[in-house]
Amino acid sequence: MPIRTLVWGENVHEQKNKVVAENYPNGMHNQIAKLLSEDSNISVKTTTLQEPEHGCTQEALANTDVLVWWGHAAHDKVDDAVVKRVMEHVWQGMGLIVLHSGHHSKVFKGLMGTPANLHWREAGERERLWVVNPGHPIARGLPPYFELEYEEMYGEPFSVPEPLETVFVSWFQGGEVFRSGLTYRRGAGNIFYFRPGHETYPTYHDANVGQVLRNAVNWAYDGNRHAHLMKAPNTPVGEAIEKIEERGAKLSASDHAGEVKK
Repeated sequence: MPIRTLVWGENVHEQKNKVVAENYPNGMHNQIAKLLSEDSNISVKTTTLQEPEHGCTQEALANTDVLVWWGHAAHDKVDDAVVKRVMEHVWQGMGLIVLHSGHHSKVFKGLMGTPANLHWREAGERERLWVVNPGHPIARGLPPYFELEYEEMYGEPFSVPEPLETVFVSWFQGGEVFRSGLTYRRGAGNIFYFRPGHETYPTYHDANVGQVLRNAVNWAYDGNRHAHLMKAPNTPVGEAIEKIEERGAKLSASDHAGEVKK
């Protein structure tokens, strides 16, 4: 069964900036979807900020194996209820790929538990992405490094938690470096952050970037939802695996008011 992938795009710059519109006449989200669709194992849909519930309804997320998220100008416009819903689906096993300025999205910062800050420069510099983990599935089919002639610089320090794995490290023409491909796991969900993708440059027309994105979707896919992880039920004494006798003092029911019951 193909990996059901939903590409979420902010779809703001395409409507206001002539250069972005020329780079992505059908929208960035549709160009990203086009790159993903080159893999017959991936079934792609797109949605945008402007859709009801931003296209991330309970039904839509329940039918999504991997969510790809690109945002920049309107992080604050994403409804908190939708953010919470996305995070809950990641905790249950939905894969998440966060692109470029999505590092400052409510979803990514919420899952990381950090500001996810960095420093930046928009000067159309060359970016050289080094594959520092060549055996990783996300690096499959890539050369030892590849270059993007025009990109926005992101520089360390990047205030995110220590990743499970670092797949790419970038060098920029101005001298800065950045950890550009990081993996995480939150609950049962696999997360990949990939740095390139500034909207005024044709990054999502690059063949190597497309290879990374397709690899990342396949890596992030789990295929299961572990809904039980969203509950914290009480296990009665009589249901203990080994026979035990209840003893000692215990809290009242009101003291457990914040816990989820059966």
